[in-house]
Amino acid sequence: MTSDQRKKLTILMINMFIAIGSFGIIIPILPAYLESINQGGTAAGLMIAIFAGAQLILSPIAGKWTDQYGRRKMIIYGLIGLTVSMFIFYSSDSIWVLYASRFIGGVGAALLVPAIFAYVADITTMDQRAKGNSFVSAAMSLGIVIGPGIGGFLADFGLKTPILISAIVSLVAVIFSVAVLKESRPDQVIEGMGSQNEESMARKMIRSVKMPYFVPLIITLVLSFGLMAYESVLGLFVDNQFGATPQEIAFMVTSTGIVSVIVQLFIVDRLVTRFGEGKILNVFIGISAIGFLLSLIASTYAFFFGITLLIFLATSILRPVLNTLISKLAGNEQGFAMGMNNAYMSIGNVLGPTLAGILYDVKIIYPFVLGLILLVITLIVTIIWQKRSFRKNAPVKLQGM
Repeated sequence: MTSDQRKKLTILMINMFIAIGSFGIIIPILPAYLESINQGGTAAGLMIAIFAGAQLILSPIAGKWTDQYGRRKMIIYGLIGLTVSMFIFYSSDSIWVLYASRFIGGVGAALLVPAIFAYVADITTMDQRAKGNSFVSAAMSLGIVIGPGIGGFLADFGLKTPILISAIVSLVAVIFSVAVLKESRPDQVIEGMGSQNEESMARKMIRSVKMPYFVPLIITLVLSFGLMAYESVLGLFVDNQFGATPQEIAFMVTSTGIVSVIVQLFIVDRLVTRFGEGKILNVFIGISAIGFLLSLIASTYAFFFGITLLIFLATSILRPVLNTLISKLAGNEQGFAMGMNNAYMSIGNVLGPTLAGILYDVKIIYPFVLGLILLVITLIVTIIWQKRSFRKNAPVKLQGM
């Protein structure tokens, strides 16, 4: 990459790190905070679902706006939404106000995430895209790692202190982006996009079915579903089964984040270059399925910890690979493709924790059983899709041939 590309990518990574890290700050205090306002697991699940639901509603529209009005504006507006969300969260103890803040935060994320990945596509070549997406994904993972650690430290100064710091850090991200972030495409290209016919969200979803990257979108949905289902019951499960302490749960979350950062910074690009996206998808969807299977027989906290690391390692590789694959197949409609990617991810983020919570109350292993079934089906569909769709010359090195 050139020095200019590296500079722009660094700015995007900083934005993503601040956005994700500012939310991660509140993770350690959220259970205690909800308990302090007489709320519990239902409220925690709804906060995740509401955030993802807002992303789902807005993502297809946000993707079009990213193409029409430019990446920079959507990134800044998205950060503003996240900032406003955290200040509202800090200002009230009403559960309905907290739900509203999560909806606003979801809107902000819907604007931010597709714009950042579309920006990466603008400033990288096909060969560089996997590396660019991996670096941005690593910044997300680093935010997940560092945020909770800082939040746990700040909680000693008051239960709501991490929430206030989170809001301030998000505000800094807004100011930083306004000051240093430049638009990635010429103004005339953006203006030209404004002449496109308006499409409803329903039409966008229907159109996505006909796109060459529809199956990767479905994989994104299933991956998000499984991961959010796993994460939403993780703390409850290890507490119930192994008597894990909050410190042990926090250590598990931090460790998975560190694994994600390492593989996304140093491994993903090398794997894609050597084997191609297709083989990577097949192998690591399979590894994720094996992880869910092993979760059903885990007998100790240490064993379950190892399984969790395996699952997060696989998903941390799959996410940037899927983003890269969709981007390569999208052509000139990067904003639309990334918007749909975010929308399908949001569907999984809504359904995952919702169904996992319901199934967990029936029997605590059922969320893992459901995740296993979906991953096995997805693996079969992925293999069939690759064989059918990429026998001819394609711009994407799917099969590593």
